[in-house]
Amino acid sequence: MVKDQYQLYVIDELAKKYGVEVLRLSPYHYELNPIELIWTDVKGHVARNNTTFKFEKVKALLSDGMAKDTPDRWKKCVEHVQKEENKFFKLDFIVDDVTVKFINTCYRL
Repeated sequence: MVKDQYQLYVIDELAKKYGVEVLRLSPYHYELNPIELIWTDVKGHVARNNTTFKFEKVKALLSDGMAKDTPDRWKKCVEHVQKEENKFFKLDFIVDDVTVKFINTCYRL
């Protein structure tokens, strides 16, 4: 049995009706996802300040941690992700170039 080439998600179809396109981010490259950087900040805030381990305290620390992530912090995270993307693009070209040179060298042997 061959799996369908594309999966359809209910939320994607609903969003499409309203002219919204859902963007899926890679689950394996946190450095390409600004929200992962923000979430790391929030979790760090909770970990550093959680002394009671009571649910209400953790909930308050989560709210406090999220409030500290200002639009300026988000902007910096997005800029960081853009720099990381540029690194990946450059590396991709380097890998392609090296691969072609390697293959050409092997064929000459």
